[in-house]
Amino acid sequence: MRILLFLATNLAVIIVASFTLRLLGVDSYLAQNGIQYGSLLAFAAIFGFAGAIVSLLISKPMAKWSTKAKVIESPRTPAERWLVDTVAEMAKNASIGMPEVAIFPASQSNAFATGWNKNNALVAVSEGLLQRFNKDEIRAVLGHEIGHVANGDMVTLALIQGVVNTFVIFASRVIGSFVDRVVFKNESGHGLGFFAVSIVAEIVLGILASTIVFWFSRRREFRADIAGAQLAGRSAMISALARLKQESEIPDQMPDTLQAFGINRGARGGLSALFMTHPPLEDRIQALQSAKL
Repeated sequence: MRILLFLATNLAVIIVASFTLRLLGVDSYLAQNGIQYGSLLAFAAIFGFAGAIVSLLISKPMAKWSTKAKVIESPRTPAERWLVDTVAEMAKNASIGMPEVAIFPASQSNAFATGWNKNNALVAVSEGLLQRFNKDEIRAVLGHEIGHVANGDMVTLALIQGVVNTFVIFASRVIGSFVDRVVFKNESGHGLGFFAVSIVAEIVLGILASTIVFWFSRRREFRADIAGAQLAGRSAMISALARLKQESEIPDQMPDTLQAFGINRGARGGLSALFMTHPPLEDRIQALQSAKL
């Protein structure tokens, strides 16, 4: 969920920025004397990284809005008090600032962490997870999410996304210009063909390039599992992963993918594996069993 929300926000920011820049005539200015690749690359880098940074800065409010997560301002029940105290304890042990703690309405076992820096984060868990997991397993899930925050995964993700955005913006305009001149025979400036093709190319390339972000996400899940084991205990972390695996295998009980804490219904191969945000749970359990803590 953390990754998918970030990617969706980033793609929306880039597309809106692209339309705005076209309306302001920036693309036409860059193409007055044909494509100047150096200027285009600089332009792509500036707006590519700007889009990623904006997405990072608004990641927390976007996550709250999209999941309907309710931040626990003042605990009203013993369960909420325990949840806040547990996050506070783990945040202190991980040497990060106290994150906001939230619960979001979902029957599935789910959790995520997001935020623009490790001292201004949000950790949220689903109602379903709180209902079905025991306290040791919930601690492990919280430790996993605190691990993402302490490891600076969102900031690193934004930097990677900035590079990806730069490529997407640059390549989409090169493709749009080529089609405009070769197919539509437009020799002066940029015509409608350029704008239509570059927007389509931006969306398609953005989706394809997201596989790089997904690869990064899969690698970081192993580190977050180790962080969860260090904060809550190896056995608790393995038990939480095993419970997730068990729930994911119940027919019609879970969707095909629950992209927050990392439920994937079995291992997938081929092209679909490139779009997995989390490694298969059995791989994560095996890696944690053999890890040196």
